Amino acid sequence: MMRSMYSAVSGLRTHQTKMDVIGNNIANVNTVGYKKGQMTFQEVFSQTVRGAGAAQGGKGGTNPQQIGLGVDAGSINTIHTEGASQRTDNPTDVMIDGEGFFVVTDDTNFENRYYTRAGNFTVDGAGNLVTADGYKVLGYRANDNGEITETYGPIVINRSETIAATPTKTIELRGNLNPANAKHTTDTIIKDSLGNSWVVEFEFEKGTEKNTWTMSLKSIKSQDGKIEVGEDKAKLNGKTTITFGTDGKIEINEEDLKGVNLIIDNQIDNQNGATFGQEGKITIFDPNNPDSYNKMTQYANDTDLKPHAIDGNSSGKLTGFAIDPSGTVNGIFSNGENKALGQLMLAKFDNPMGLEKMGSNFFINTRNSGEPQYGTAGTSGFGAAKSGNLEMSNVDLSMEFTEMITTQRGFQANSRIITASDEMLQELVNLKR
Repeated sequence: MMRSMYSAVSGLRTHQTKMDVIGNNIANVNTVGYKKGQMTFQEVFSQTVRGAGAAQGGKGGTNPQQIGLGVDAGSINTIHTEGASQRTDNPTDVMIDGEGFFVVTDDTNFENRYYTRAGNFTVDGAGNLVTADGYKVLGYRANDNGEITETYGPIVINRSETIAATPTKTIELRGNLNPANAKHTTDTIIKDSLGNSWVVEFEFEKGTEKNTWTMSLKSIKSQDGKIEVGEDKAKLNGKTTITFGTDGKIEINEEDLKGVNLIIDNQIDNQNGATFGQEGKITIFDPNNPDSYNKMTQYANDTDLKPHAIDGNSSGKLTGFAIDPSGTVNGIFSNGENKALGQLMLAKFDNPMGLEKMGSNFFINTRNSGEPQYGTAGTSGFGAAKSGNLEMSNVDLSMEFTEMITTQRGFQANSRIITASDEMLQELVNLKR
């Protein structure tokens, strides 16, 4: 039989394999996070008819004479270029803008790990962030204070999550005191350790000395007015005389504002053990923090000085969540506070092409991919997380259709070789007639 026929057969088979790769790419043109395949050809071994000869005597050397015996698939690589971004506005859809893979598992011990670029996640009935097939998304867990730890596990968004109440520890005075006025009364709302609201009223009275004001505590009442803290239970300590300069700004010296605190006795009746501030102390003027007093002025404008509770809040329930560029899942609570619920874990590899596809948009590591290197979005070369977006397939239809045409013509040409070889064999058979 003719060698050309078998070479053409290998060409048909290899071009058919390439068409299979192209067909799979086109079929997955709208698959989230799909990475296209790319096939290359290589020749198979050649038959040596005559070997190379060295120059000797008066004759020069001769080149080898070889006849190729066909073609084979050289490689079928997975191309890991980033796909286009599709905006979905779904908070559980996440895209990695750069290098990295999400880590998912179906094992309670987190030993079976799969890697994917498809971030079309949902939340199951137990609050776990999962893939479309129910694989749990792994991440770094947060402690009760919302601090990310090194412990990893499934990302859980528990709708019954609550955030504890925090007491007010700092009050800041902001605004203007008009020197034409003799007295100004203003108030703010503070929180105790259980999140109860208290109305604290301050009074500012113009002093006998020029450009001076005296601050005093007028009253502290529960917001419903049913409980009032008496003078024996609450007071201002420190020097409460405030002096302004001729430029209308507050003047500070060694005697003034060495530190003024609101002291409230933590043994208030009918308060179920609630406490105030930090061991009963709420800071108003902090000598180590200029911002605690330099926001007060004395100009010939309207008097609008008002105390502001810088911290403190009531307890809250989880009402929503958002994923930031670092992959941190931030819980949004009914009291307006935010707290981290966890942070997405990402993985990267020295050779992403060495990953093996497992279906369902999953990859597993192999000996040639290298060991996974874990981290978080936006650090150590990992891409940023984009919530509300999905990474689409990186298949380029124009390129795939061009490859389809060349593959079809290559297949057609190889079939012509078989036809021509058959006609030549037919002529050989006809010699006997």
